[in-house]
Amino acid sequence: MNIYQVFTRLFRVDEGANVPFGTIKENGCSKFNHFTVKALNEFVKLGITHVWFTGVIRHASCTKYVEYALLPDNPRIVKGVAGSPYAIKDYFDVDPDLSENIPNRMDEFELLVKRCHDVGLKVIIDFVPNHVSRNYFSQKLPLGVSNFGSDDVVSKQFNPNNNYYYVGKRLTLPDTINFPYTVGSEDYIEEPAKATGNDVFKSKPSINDWYETVKLNYGVNYKNGSSHFNPIPDTWHKMLDILLFWAKKEIDAFRVDMAEMVPVEFWNWAIANVKQHYPDLLFIGEVYNPQQYRNFIYHGGFDLLYDKEQFYNFIREIITNKGSAKLLTDCWWKQEGLDRHLVRFLENHDEQRIASKQFCNNPFHAQPAMVVAATMHRGPLMIYFGQEIGEKATYSEGFSGSDGRTTIFDYWRIEEYQKWVNYGKFSVNKLSEEQQKLRKFYSDLLNLRLQYRQILDSSFFDLMYVNQNNLDVDKIFAYLRYFGHNILLIVANFDCNKKHSFKLNFPEHAFEMIGLDRGKLLNIKGVFCNNDTIEISVNELITSGLQINIDKHTAYIFQISVM
Repeated sequence: MNIYQVFTRLFRVDEGANVPFGTIKENGCSKFNHFTVKALNEFVKLGITHVWFTGVIRHASCTKYVEYALLPDNPRIVKGVAGSPYAIKDYFDVDPDLSENIPNRMDEFELLVKRCHDVGLKVIIDFVPNHVSRNYFSQKLPLGVSNFGSDDVVSKQFNPNNNYYYVGKRLTLPDTINFPYTVGSEDYIEEPAKATGNDVFKSKPSINDWYETVKLNYGVNYKNGSSHFNPIPDTWHKMLDILLFWAKKEIDAFRVDMAEMVPVEFWNWAIANVKQHYPDLLFIGEVYNPQQYRNFIYHGGFDLLYDKEQFYNFIREIITNKGSAKLLTDCWWKQEGLDRHLVRFLENHDEQRIASKQFCNNPFHAQPAMVVAATMHRGPLMIYFGQEIGEKATYSEGFSGSDGRTTIFDYWRIEEYQKWVNYGKFSVNKLSEEQQKLRKFYSDLLNLRLQYRQILDSSFFDLMYVNQNNLDVDKIFAYLRYFGHNILLIVANFDCNKKHSFKLNFPEHAFEMIGLDRGKLLNIKGVFCNNDTIEISVNELITSGLQINIDKHTAYIFQISVM
């Protein structure tokens, strides 16, 4: 499973002035219809199996469509001109910015889903269960469903059937000094104030809080820690309605935002209910606490979870020369039995771009890390659009400033990515030689994952315990993946300064596990970043090792076959 996360509004922007805090007219915006069959086939050629369209559901925004009765939100409760896709305004609608014919915007989204399926791609969208925009109000409610908060007892801070938490006083918003749209705007009145999406239970959130969102109540009284799940709280029923609404659109997976901020008991109930009707639909949870991984998988029912706090954090330390490659063995031990359920990545909309000055400034320095992310575990690999050409995120687009990330709050034209998009031609001709080289690296790696899917979905053997004294364990990491007698050897060199040469040792136990006796003759052939071929016996590997000469910041993959 290879996931391509694309920030939908930024995908294809043919014309854009790139004005900081610019309007949709000034800076442009991509549309559902820009994901043509040609575009989607390019994803397939890259080696992608699933596309995560980020920012599909309608969210708070400063953009107005008065003629369609879609009014702008007060800029004091919006982050950026386009707004955060995680401040949901209407769970039953799509973002009108993404439509060419606004009254038919849902039809355009449904046709996009069909186009994806027609070329063999599966569709992932966000589900945001923990919080909504401050002035959430659905204009597209299905019959029999009521809006959040419409039946709340607002005089109570907590009530099991309230949808929101109320903190008793009038809301005092922070001064959004970096957002010029708030200058001269009307005050936003909210009394009593609602708790923020990041669990601030007071009427005066700070600029660093999720002040633009309000926390949803799943039956947990945060004042005393008590839970009230029987009878089923109203919010649970409303959320199940939303999940089933989108499941009927034939999407293939939900990427669940901040899943661990919602009680695991809800997920146990909701996911089971959804899968009664849609058994193949996947739930991918954003869970940051590794101590909760097993809880959200085995009790909550999630199919997949982010692997941010362990693998991503460890590998970033290695790439930036702040940590040793030995961290990867630690990661493997900590995740024993879980790796099938974990999504590995080096970029997404929350993280800094690899090529940014805030990360490592050179996308090629992360090549060995990407190979390890792609081959060390059995779970999905995810890349973020533009990662494959080394997007640097040097812009200061608006609300979030220049922070090494691609904006999720503003309209913008990502110039380097548009060289590949090329007004819908989707070709590499305008990319630099280095960008083409990097894109080929990603394409080769993603397609290798598909070619050797059966092996990579099977057993793992860490070779580092028998190589402590013959190589630089801070820079080199080596391991086997095997399925029957089908074997891959992966050797990664994280050193950005020099080539490494060493004898790689193999323990007899590895071949016992694989089921090969000492007398077997093997063919070892380089299949990624290496074209060497050698014939050698199992006995020679055990007694003498394998000579490895590996270039700086690269990783080699060898296929080992029995002759």
